[in-house]
Amino acid sequence: MKLSTVDSLSTVNGTQWNALADDDNPFIQYDFLRALEQHHCLKNWGWQPRHILIHDDDILVGACPAYLKHNSYGEFVFDWAWADAYQRNDLDYYPKLVSSIPYTPARGPRLLARNNDKEIKAQLIQGALNIVERMNLSSAHWLFCEQDDIAVLKDKNMMIRFDYQFHWQNQNYESFDHFLEQLNSKKRKNIKRERRIVAEKNIHITVKQGKELSNEEWKILYQFYQITFMKKSGTATLTLEFFQAMAHKLIAIFAQHENKIVAGAICFQGKNTLYGRHWGCYEDYDSLHFEVCYYTGIEYCIHHKLNYFEPGAQGEHKLARGFLPVKTQSAHYIADEGFRDAIGDFLQREKRAMLDYGQELNTASPFKKNE
Repeated sequence: MKLSTVDSLSTVNGTQWNALADDDNPFIQYDFLRALEQHHCLKNWGWQPRHILIHDDDILVGACPAYLKHNSYGEFVFDWAWADAYQRNDLDYYPKLVSSIPYTPARGPRLLARNNDKEIKAQLIQGALNIVERMNLSSAHWLFCEQDDIAVLKDKNMMIRFDYQFHWQNQNYESFDHFLEQLNSKKRKNIKRERRIVAEKNIHITVKQGKELSNEEWKILYQFYQITFMKKSGTATLTLEFFQAMAHKLIAIFAQHENKIVAGAICFQGKNTLYGRHWGCYEDYDSLHFEVCYYTGIEYCIHHKLNYFEPGAQGEHKLARGFLPVKTQSAHYIADEGFRDAIGDFLQREKRAMLDYGQELNTASPFKKNE
């Protein structure tokens, strides 16, 4: 078997890549990753592709999406303090190697292997370490990994870090009201109140597949994406052309008031999961964010019999709306032995704090307690 790296997916067989990838997760699919490269979403913002491949003759049997990173923007596993520590010691933290889906804090496979073969995954990890050594990089990182990848990374002595997101799970609900019935009285009443506020303002919600959008709707949806970054002093790194290229996986949620679209959200759909990604609005409307970004998505999952709804990173306010804490994990290799020990100590302290935090979150479940 041959190990190699490429700086573009243009030379990779997309069918063979997808044969290794999880067909539930749209972000690990070849078309998503290739669209990021084709539509100018990466290099200007510090993402330089260095995908790791393993071929058996001409057949792709292993793959790891990876990037040289010149900053920590768009990763959502925060290592700014690590970078600052390097700088204080006159060392370079950047560039580093990151296996992640750019701008996408969603769990998914990172070590793609034929038949989920652990030896192939181990070779992919070694391929990443070879890049670190050859280019004298500070570190390698695998972000938002699935548990089977974490197990192999842990076996290879990578340091493991975890955090929490808030995900909704479909318990074979027949309707939104059926879902509400499972919540305690206080949370159920609050959700009904928030939905009533939106309805009483005569705001109407529509859901469309990306391929159904008109040119004007695409323009408006992209404006909402840009508005949120402008409000937060961030950068809109994804292009309109990228979103249009992913129309077959994109779900648009629009809010209309007085025959005018006033807010919108962008989601992506996998085989079993809806992923909330971006949202924006022209004006602030009470409770509209919850309706567009959470409740409509839950209804969509119930109607289409999707098992999960992942609305994005962070946000304890999601807990009160039926989204429960779920652990997300990453793995890290630090080349410098001294910093490796220091960061390892930090991660042990952080782990204890995160376990306590997880217990607090679980006690705050909005669902009825079993009698």
